[in-house]
Amino acid sequence: MSQLRVRVEGQSFRDPLNREITLRGINVAGDAKYPKTPDLRSHNAQGFFDADVSFVGKPFSLEDADIHFQRLQKWGYNTIRYIFTWEAIEHAGPKIYDEDWIDFTIEILRVAKKYGFYIFMDPHQDVWSRLSGGSGAPTWTLYAAGLNPRSFKNTQAALVHNTWDNPAEFPKMLWCTNYTRLACQTMFTLFWAGRDFAPKAVIDGVNIQDYLQSHFIAACKYLATRIQSAGDLEGDVVIGWESMNEPHKGLIGNQDISSIPSEQHLQLGTSPTAFQAMVIGSGRSCVVKTWAFGTFGPYQTDKVVIDPKGEQAWLSAEYDDCQYGWHRDPGWRLGECLWAQHGVWDPSQSKPTLLQKDYFSRNPLTGELLDYEAFTNSYFLNHYRAYKDAIRSVCGCTIMFCQPPVMELPPNLKGTADDDPNMVHAAHFYDGLTLLTKHWNRLYNLDVIGLLRGKYLAPPFAIKIGETLIRKSLRRQLKFLRDESLEHMGPHPLIFTEIGIPYDMDDKHAYKTGDYSSQVRAMDANHFALEGSTANGFTLWVYVAENNHQWGDQWNGEDLSIYSQDDLKLQVRPSSGSAESGSTGCSKDHLINVEEEEFGSLKALKRLFTSFVFSQATMRPGRDHRAMEAWLRPAPVYTNGRLESYTFDLKKCTFTMRLIANQAAPHTPSEIYLPEFHFPMGYTSVTVSGGEWEICFQEFHTVKLQYLRWWHGEGAVEIKIKKTKRGSREHAALRKHHRSQCMMM
Repeated sequence: MSQLRVRVEGQSFRDPLNREITLRGINVAGDAKYPKTPDLRSHNAQGFFDADVSFVGKPFSLEDADIHFQRLQKWGYNTIRYIFTWEAIEHAGPKIYDEDWIDFTIEILRVAKKYGFYIFMDPHQDVWSRLSGGSGAPTWTLYAAGLNPRSFKNTQAALVHNTWDNPAEFPKMLWCTNYTRLACQTMFTLFWAGRDFAPKAVIDGVNIQDYLQSHFIAACKYLATRIQSAGDLEGDVVIGWESMNEPHKGLIGNQDISSIPSEQHLQLGTSPTAFQAMVIGSGRSCVVKTWAFGTFGPYQTDKVVIDPKGEQAWLSAEYDDCQYGWHRDPGWRLGECLWAQHGVWDPSQSKPTLLQKDYFSRNPLTGELLDYEAFTNSYFLNHYRAYKDAIRSVCGCTIMFCQPPVMELPPNLKGTADDDPNMVHAAHFYDGLTLLTKHWNRLYNLDVIGLLRGKYLAPPFAIKIGETLIRKSLRRQLKFLRDESLEHMGPHPLIFTEIGIPYDMDDKHAYKTGDYSSQVRAMDANHFALEGSTANGFTLWVYVAENNHQWGDQWNGEDLSIYSQDDLKLQVRPSSGSAESGSTGCSKDHLINVEEEEFGSLKALKRLFTSFVFSQATMRPGRDHRAMEAWLRPAPVYTNGRLESYTFDLKKCTFTMRLIANQAAPHTPSEIYLPEFHFPMGYTSVTVSGGEWEICFQEFHTVKLQYLRWWHGEGAVEIKIKKTKRGSREHAALRKHHRSQCMMM
């Protein structure tokens, strides 16, 4: 490879022609969270505790890879955040790497290369591991930490979909409460800070912190080495590596483990304090509060007794460490709570006694008071440096995508030795109210970032009333995160590597009726926010090859995939309201322009939906459509200069973009992806402040995509693209101002 396909230059990505690149991407694929063999989608229990698993065939089969990549390219995506797990590499045991899976992954990446994607690798985790209710780390890591995953159910050390009595009734979004339950809290505390808080936890002569971190980093480095050795992937298709997905601080910084921390905003189901979780995890009963999520957030519903009847979440003293070949230090006693061994509490009395409620509140070496900001700038950064150095030792020019804790203050890197010029800030954002309630509330929403940053005296002041203000609030929140990144991390690109919406809203109403209007509204609002954030791109969460209406993404009841095997494909055909009769065919067909005073009228919504949608299109069995009009959007791909702003108004079917061109470059156009879905050839009006343009098709392997190419001069320039009616004045003037419609191969 003579020249990098993409490089970081200040706050932007650049191509070999020095054009700014906007990354418009998607996560591929959610299927990679769980093994292929045995079938361990999260509602399946058989074989769940087996260590003999295989991820070969994930995210999808090699035979089907072309189909999936063609589909994604057809939808205009140019970037993939490639999901893999530590478990996929090293599930058989420490330093035993799955060469078959690595070979398979290399072949999948080669297929992706044919379609020109920019790919960065994502070592994905959720609440540590499948065995603790999520995805990520191998089973053996829990045993190395002295935990017994088979006892998590009765001790509620983790609430796991696979072991839930009736998986179909697993409460929505319950899985993420595992971050504040014993198993996940313990694992992350040991991973980041075992040396400080669990010095007795020594295995193979090193502290459990070093043991876990070194194996995670070595596994990712080994995968990077194999990809580099393939010779045709690194830099050509794999442009970068992201750090661990959604890192959590565990117990670090907990000021009082006998109470729920103020920063723990989600409580759902049983909600034990950290101390109660330790007590229950040691086999003792405890009365805990239960919570539900209502209109205005979590609220307490009751109290229940959790009684594990003597069963412990910890390995028994009889456990044989020889299974994985490690040697545990004699000072680390199995059969007992690790935190009790470190003097946090005393289990020897008839009533458990808390001895050090603030044990995790300070760095035991420096005395520094710990909170999320202190955690990020110490424990997280220490690990990130080691991970970065390991990956860069193999792939010297790769882009590092640094992902600090989600929704928290980013690390203070600006002007320091960590201010890496080849680094990107990888941020996540979800509209929490929509995600948790699985409902697009057009009446009100919350400025969550404002609440987290202390902008409001009380939560009621963060409420935004009406859809217009909700959309603007989402945009301001993303713009705030962008500005905050520049302030703390320095002038680097930022991309939102996760953002998305649930599709199973309102008890799966859309699957029963075909009415995706709520999903269209929510997705349009999220993209409106992205376009106004001044971020350098995004990778939407998520694409799932096996999504269906019964089990969604096949993982913990989530259903955020833009593709589903069970969906209907919307085939737009000429009719009384189609393009040939003069309608723009845009968001009025999907209720975007319903007036706010009609919010409370369900009959009005139903009447409008019926009259607009079903008069516009026929629904027939297919595999592609899922509120497509909201996420299949025009977007800048290459900007010859500096992109100032861009937005797509779905209601008016109008795209606008402003940029600052550095110099006249007649042979180097700016390029805009222009989906035919919204802008069919012959029904598109283009207005530019200067220069020449053309609408053409470019073919990538087997997929043809419509682009607008624009040759413009220096300075501030602007373009406006609008869908028009045949026979209109705009349509008549169309050919007067562009070069020619052409086919680019």
